[in-house]
Amino acid sequence: MSPAPVIVAIDGRSGAGKTTLAVELAVRLRAHHKVSLFHLEDIYPGWNGLAAGIERYVATVLEPLSRGEAATWTSWDWENHYDGPARVTLPAEIVIVEGVGAAAAAARPFLGAVIWAESPDDVRRTRALDRDGSTYEPFWDQWAAQESAWLAADPVPDHADLCVHNLADGGAPADVLHLLPHLPALSTVLAPEVAARHAYTLRAERLECRPDAPALFHTLYGGSPQAVWLDSSQHSPQDGQFPAERVGELSAEGGEGGTAGRSRFSIMADDGGAFGQSATHSSGATRVSSGSATAQVTGPFFRWLNTVWGTPSVTVPEDYSCGFTLGWLGTLGYELKRETGGSDVESPTPDAALIFAGRAIVLDHTAGAVWLLALDEPEADAWFARARAAVDDSLEGGRAPGLPPEAGAGTAVVRPAPAFRSRDSGVEYRRKIGAAQAQIAEGNSYEVCLTTTLTAAVPAGGFDPWATYLALRHRNPAPFASYLRLGGLTVASTSPERFLKIAADGGMRAEPIKGTRRRAADPEEDAWLRTDLATSVKDRAENIMIVDLLRNDLSHFAVPGTMTVSRLCAIESYATVHQMVSTIDARLLPGSSRAEAVAACFPAGSMTGAPKISTMAILDSLEDGPRGIYSGAIGYFSLNGATDLAVAIRTLVISHPGEGPVELSLGVGGAITADSIPDDEYDEIRTKAYGVLSTLGSDFPRD
Repeated sequence: MSPAPVIVAIDGRSGAGKTTLAVELAVRLRAHHKVSLFHLEDIYPGWNGLAAGIERYVATVLEPLSRGEAATWTSWDWENHYDGPARVTLPAEIVIVEGVGAAAAAARPFLGAVIWAESPDDVRRTRALDRDGSTYEPFWDQWAAQESAWLAADPVPDHADLCVHNLADGGAPADVLHLLPHLPALSTVLAPEVAARHAYTLRAERLECRPDAPALFHTLYGGSPQAVWLDSSQHSPQDGQFPAERVGELSAEGGEGGTAGRSRFSIMADDGGAFGQSATHSSGATRVSSGSATAQVTGPFFRWLNTVWGTPSVTVPEDYSCGFTLGWLGTLGYELKRETGGSDVESPTPDAALIFAGRAIVLDHTAGAVWLLALDEPEADAWFARARAAVDDSLEGGRAPGLPPEAGAGTAVVRPAPAFRSRDSGVEYRRKIGAAQAQIAEGNSYEVCLTTTLTAAVPAGGFDPWATYLALRHRNPAPFASYLRLGGLTVASTSPERFLKIAADGGMRAEPIKGTRRRAADPEEDAWLRTDLATSVKDRAENIMIVDLLRNDLSHFAVPGTMTVSRLCAIESYATVHQMVSTIDARLLPGSSRAEAVAACFPAGSMTGAPKISTMAILDSLEDGPRGIYSGAIGYFSLNGATDLAVAIRTLVISHPGEGPVELSLGVGGAITADSIPDDEYDEIRTKAYGVLSTLGSDFPRD
């Protein structure tokens, strides 16, 4: 008797390429493991024997193997159409079983993982008949009818841990092997594969130049279904990203604690190449895709994140200063609060959407340099050549592709302008302010960050997310601007607020924003508004309450005595608003899970209020719907263990399914305290919405 093996079933209709996939996986896994392979076609009792074959397979193969015992089973003699000799399948560390019915309901209790292979009908038939020739052809329809009847009663694909669209291109085995370690039942046994994969070799090349960022992104990633641009669009005018006259509107603060330091780097990437993956999480399940294969991992998102991120695994050049050294990029939705003390609310958008970038472009705006980064793989040389060419092309000047002439002047890019509607009328929002203040009076909260959602529908053919984002970044430059194209979802953000940064060396930083005033065209009025914010007792109280909340959040994973508040209630000025910002620093406790440290702070306290858990419950009762991506986070989880995440505010979410209109969503909100004046709070959310709405040519919905 041997230890119980991990049994992997590869199921699918005839001709889906299961046998080839199983053999290829076995060959690759045998580099580190003992692997046994069993083919169900050897045990089916004839062309009408699908049901009987499944029964024999479960009783004589799976049951003994699952106990670590050798399986003795009766083969089928296809030439004589009768039982053949007895055969033996020995147990091993991993057992791969393949064939129609390998993951049938009776088999699933014995299985560690289920892989479902799918191919188009014409590919399946051609593949099966090419393999078995005239022997199979007379029975194709008969066998197919059995498969259909069985699947109607036992929908195996619905129970698959991993699905692969298995075209006859040879790519499926590598894609499947890429995802198998994500499956909990295999994560331990495949530790050698995980360790080998995490022993990345990072290739880096530095180019001394200042390319046109939109042109560069469009050239390299304009055709990528999934691509991310973490775009520090608030930086110096010499890169040509916005007019020099706008710089006077921006904060002059330098250093990492001010807007200049936060705007040093921009990151561009997609999920292409041998290492590329994408992941989405919704309501307790994470779907991870690599090429033709998709795995589903049930369980909390932050637990999954902990398995794929947090341990430094690359070496970077000494003169490379950016925290991102390839890894995961994307967005976390507010509804992940279900994992951090909040209630379970379903969102129409994913609770998380990320891509894994095995190659990327990093712009260093301060040094005037471009870094090309790629994990070493066979296509890396070709990618470096394409990236260099794209950088060269972007140096030639001219308007970025997709940017209409009028967008550069900050005017509307959509015709006709979208007509937004609000989830709450002005009267209703003011009523909810009163309800929040009643909760504060009862002692259930100190501060309630009440939000609402503006939505609009526009014809799919009349709306260009790319041109819209370019106009937004021109009109509202921000240190944490970003453009995310994630399949049917696009995120165009001009966020000024950092949620959480964890450096590779363990330094932690949060920079909450609380307190807002509009900008004014008249310099004297604008200066008065800035001073009014700086001297506001109410806004200062709001900010300090959130600082205390974040100090508590960070303390769960901080080295005692390392917590400092290096800036308290500082004023930063942006194109359309003045903001009150504080900075909290700490040192991550050595050995701590970085994913858990992020979870301890999520969602951002500046978007909930204080205390966080009880206030989130109050918000659920008041807001009448999910927030989705708004109030969540946007940023990266790097291979060196670093993360830098912005709060998803001033963010237009664009949902464009294959058919029907494009749906636009813009979340806005403000902090409610006992001293809040409802009319002033309502004016504040209008101010916060102005930057995005005015760029679209839209007005705030009328009461």
